[in-house]
Amino acid sequence: MSVQDSMRLQNNKGTWLTEMTAGLIGYLTTLYIVAVNGSILSEAGISLEIGMTATILASFTGSILMGLYARLPLILIPGMGINALFAYSIVGSTGLSFQEGLAVVLVASVLFIITAFTKLGSVLKEAIPESLKHAITVGLGFFLILIGLEKSGLVVSGKETIIAIGDFTSPEFIVSLLTLFIAIFLFMKNIQANFLITMIVGSILAYLFEVLDTTKRSFEINMNDMLFMPSFSAAGDIEFWLAVFPLTIILIFENMGLLHGQLHMLKRHNQYNKAYRTTAFSAFMCAFFGTSPTVSAAENAAVITSTGKTGKAAVTAGLLFLATLLVIPWISMIPNAAISPILIIVGVLMAQNLRNIPLDDLSEALPAFLIVAMIPFTYSIADGMAFGFIAYPVVKAAMSKRKDLSAILLIISGLFLFYFVMKIIGI
Repeated sequence: MSVQDSMRLQNNKGTWLTEMTAGLIGYLTTLYIVAVNGSILSEAGISLEIGMTATILASFTGSILMGLYARLPLILIPGMGINALFAYSIVGSTGLSFQEGLAVVLVASVLFIITAFTKLGSVLKEAIPESLKHAITVGLGFFLILIGLEKSGLVVSGKETIIAIGDFTSPEFIVSLLTLFIAIFLFMKNIQANFLITMIVGSILAYLFEVLDTTKRSFEINMNDMLFMPSFSAAGDIEFWLAVFPLTIILIFENMGLLHGQLHMLKRHNQYNKAYRTTAFSAFMCAFFGTSPTVSAAENAAVITSTGKTGKAAVTAGLLFLATLLVIPWISMIPNAAISPILIIVGVLMAQNLRNIPLDDLSEALPAFLIVAMIPFTYSIADGMAFGFIAYPVVKAAMSKRKDLSAILLIISGLFLFYFVMKIIGI
């Protein structure tokens, strides 16, 4: 072994104290996902407590897998944006039940696993234009912002308009507004575990303004709450398979981007395949835990900068997530006013990808902006994506840029067009 290899190996080893500290920091920066994801899952027809249980089990399992198999300090948690796709589009808009939505997660995760072991992932990555990939992320961001504003009561259904600003005199509105400004301040100051602090401060304000529900204190966990059986009863419907596609695409692209960036920080590009396969298996397990799929947390940057280098950090965070089961009754009391600012800030961060869309090229910008606008306006991620994917080949053909169109992209656009035709004729 050369001196350089020996030094590299030594640098990739961390003491238990260092790794556990990094894992603790990672846990604190991602703990918000238990309340936030549980809240979003509750919109899909399960209780808040069961949603939080599913989130905890998925985060525990994913992080343990990443720590023991890939041996990387990366925490896996249900992805923001993906959870909204699951709750509001896959289950909410298509009419699928919660268990049928989990079957969509299962199929998408199997396809995700296939891309992890074959070249299919690279083929899809090359076939989908970069502008549309970024547009999906931006559209998801604006969708999260809208959901956060609605949950907080800062915007409501208008009498003469689609939406309007909420009631300034209501205690809920005041608490939400104060918590949002506090969240923005903490985030901009880059304070460690700012989202966790936001939820604590927001809950205290809700208590002071007498809008905190303190009655939810008892919760018993049994095996029926911890394991789900996905239902394929809707597998014969076109809506089921068209729900599979956007989830698969987002899973592939989001994890590719996150892992490339985080492994670059760790200088461990040689472990990409193991990390990618771990995220795929973790997403697969989510279908049985009862949650939307996990991804490599964006907050892993905090773990890495805390000198987390090995899987010990991920294992530490995973075990801490499991221990969180003991405090579910208290977490369930966190009000929407304390959760919604996190949705809004995460949405803004995702919307920053707008700068990556080539605005000077209308053949790229127009379809991309259709996705960005139609995802929140239709309240459906799949429908919003459909507008952009259908428009892309039309615009390219009109501008005599047919060479920009791949066969796979045309097939995908055709499927979305077929989906709209089926809606028109009422099937």
